Amino acid sequence: MYDFEFKPFEEMTPDDYARVGFMSGLEVHQQLKTNHKLFCRCPAGIYSKDYDAEILRHMRPTLSELGEYDGTALMEFKTKKDIIYRIHHDTVCTYEMDDTPPFQMNEQALDIALEIAMMTKSKIVDEMHIARKQYLDGSIPTGFQRTAIVSVGGSIPYKDREIRLIQMSIEEDSCREASDIGHKRIYIADRLGMPLIETVTFPDMKTPVEVAEVNDIIRRLSRGTGKVRTGVGAGREDVNVSVTGGTRIEIKGVPSIKRIPLLTYNEAMRQWNLLRIREELHKRGITQETFSYKIDDITKLLHKTYYQPISKAIEEGLIVKCVTLRGFKGILTKKTQTDTYFSKEISDRVRVIACLTTLPNIIHSDSYENTLSTSEGLKIRKTVGATDDDTLVIVWGNQADAEMGANEIVERAREATIGVPSETRQALRDDTNGFERILPGPDRMYPDTDLPPKKITNERLDKIKSDVIKPFWMYEKWFEEIGVPEDLRRDLSGSMFIRLFEQCIKEWKLEPKLAATVLIQYPKRLKRRRLDIGLIGENEFRKVFEALKDNKIVKDAILNLLGKIIINNGYSDELIIEPCKNQELENTFKIVKEQISKMKIIREDKREKIIMGMMMRLMQSRINGKEVSEFVNSRNLGR
Repeated sequence: MYDFEFKPFEEMTPDDYARVGFMSGLEVHQQLKTNHKLFCRCPAGIYSKDYDAEILRHMRPTLSELGEYDGTALMEFKTKKDIIYRIHHDTVCTYEMDDTPPFQMNEQALDIALEIAMMTKSKIVDEMHIARKQYLDGSIPTGFQRTAIVSVGGSIPYKDREIRLIQMSIEEDSCREASDIGHKRIYIADRLGMPLIETVTFPDMKTPVEVAEVNDIIRRLSRGTGKVRTGVGAGREDVNVSVTGGTRIEIKGVPSIKRIPLLTYNEAMRQWNLLRIREELHKRGITQETFSYKIDDITKLLHKTYYQPISKAIEEGLIVKCVTLRGFKGILTKKTQTDTYFSKEISDRVRVIACLTTLPNIIHSDSYENTLSTSEGLKIRKTVGATDDDTLVIVWGNQADAEMGANEIVERAREATIGVPSETRQALRDDTNGFERILPGPDRMYPDTDLPPKKITNERLDKIKSDVIKPFWMYEKWFEEIGVPEDLRRDLSGSMFIRLFEQCIKEWKLEPKLAATVLIQYPKRLKRRRLDIGLIGENEFRKVFEALKDNKIVKDAILNLLGKIIINNGYSDELIIEPCKNQELENTFKIVKEQISKMKIIREDKREKIIMGMMMRLMQSRINGKEVSEFVNSRNLGR
């Protein structure tokens, strides 16, 4: 069944992905642009690596409402991490450190979430119930994230079909990870508690490229409101991937949409190859029931080894464990992802759960290259009673970590007989992915006892609905109808000035191409002049367009006027230079023609261009270039 070989990414076709049963869904997180955090009144959006204090925490799992522990929480608990939070008094309060109860939900954040939900044709909930979602990795000091469903259902258009949405939630953001080495993990708490929305889709995307394109649609939808944060870390996505026979795997915290195609391709390949490994093991008679292993302490056996990592470990008093996997010969060198092999599946588990983060953290007999000598390998195999069909996996660390590492090797090898284990995985720089934790189950969620349900009234929804902008795809259709150039439509549809553009066209009857160029292209030109375009907001653009509407300036004066506004730290009527009169045009032409008569112009076909340039400079953008060209063409340019 699993005889299909994944081709290089560039050669894969939609038919290839259909053959392996590729399916993918998204969980898109977007920070909201609010003044304060979601459940306290600390300022939001202030980032800094500086800190005033450090707080040490140890995380422990709690029982769900049904009296059960979440598997992910138990896994994190096994790592026995010291969690250190670096906090700054300007951005963190006692709520975030779980020392005081939460405030009521930030109303500004909720209004933004409701507005974005309305743009997806989803059903807004009548009453929001705050829940706690366990996170024992330490990213949230309380050990849980407060979250609430805002809407269910809905869809977004994509090509010739609709992408279905499951739900949209509003929740608080987590800490930023600074480092994770051994049993010590450090977080920066400046981002903690900032409000964000999470938009969850059904697995309706059938190729890796589709996943990225749909993610871009969701990102543009929210950013079009102008009420969400932008920049590094403001938007992040979790990507869910599966293939036929596999399971849902969540790639966590993908930082860039551009990376999604390769990441999802590699995960699909990984699942497909894990299923092929399972098939191979079953052919060998190795199933979940027949799986066999043995763990031995081989510290004394290797006390004279020349392999530096193990030699150094033994010198430091650490121990070495050998796990014999019966019948696994050659399995650890089976390919899983691009330039990645099954041995990394095991190494990742040892790194994350046993906290043996210094690599290499394992070696194995399927390839002792550049590690143990042949004689050492044979000696170990004889001592532990392994056959030629067995694979030996060696791990080292202190007593507790080495034992934990050996047990994780056994557990991951056992899972190979089942297929694809349910996991949350992290995106790596080479666009492969690595193990992060087992996939959480429903037991991680339970009702919050500190906050009551919150009704969403019709009055509130009606007020928000009256100010909701159209989704960007509706704007882009309108742009095409009114003649906005294609290269400006995408940026304009997501611009914070979209309502001003509508006013320019519908009320003031300005030229669509000009208005779009001013709002999208002119800031880029001013930035190239090294001017601070942050000093131009909606008010400044509005003043300029009003001046154009009232014929106080000509359109060719707009760029220079915007530059003056920046240089003078704001708009004022004194910056406006009135358009020139017809008589001034005549007088300027006479002056230029007289100057030209004294010049030696080698090429007569350049005379008109030279005259136009001189006239435009003398009139200092008080007239449009088109008018000057028409005027010059109507005059006799002979000597």
